[in-house]
Amino acid sequence: MFNLISNTQNFRPVMIGELVTSATPQDVLVVYGIGSCIVVCLYDPFVKAGGMLHALLPTPVGDNKTLGSLTKFVDQGVPLLINSLVALGANPLRLAAYLCGGARILTAPGFKDALNIGERNIATAKTALQVAGLTVRSESTGGYVGRTVKLYIMNGQVTVKTLGQEEQLIEVRSKK
Repeated sequence: MFNLISNTQNFRPVMIGELVTSATPQDVLVVYGIGSCIVVCLYDPFVKAGGMLHALLPTPVGDNKTLGSLTKFVDQGVPLLINSLVALGANPLRLAAYLCGGARILTAPGFKDALNIGERNIATAKTALQVAGLTVRSESTGGYVGRTVKLYIMNGQVTVKTLGQEEQLIEVRSKK
């Protein structure tokens, strides 16, 4: 178990369709109860700047890109997140990428794949990160449960809490 909680932290919620960045060490970016949405966390350890994208859908529907903020969409939001971090002094080549969410929340008989927005969000996020030259360091994705995700700006740690489980640090995958 680890202890990341202190009285000096400033919890900053990231709502659906939002992108939030920070270079303030006391900030903790947090998404509560994510389901099929995807949260993309990026962090530059050198400048200690990080950000979260809380995207609802993989891509805009049809030709309509005016459904509100482009950060609602994974393919549009990932480049915006990278650019926002560069504006804070981050180097895109140093960004550590983490993915959370993409659960299969909606199910219905006869609609096995049609309602799996979570899986499509995960695939689109990985593609958008790959196009940007980034590799996912670790993830907590898929399944059938919601998650609460936190990004600690002071050290770049990402934690995930699921129902009935304790908050856990996402570990960087070892290369095999």
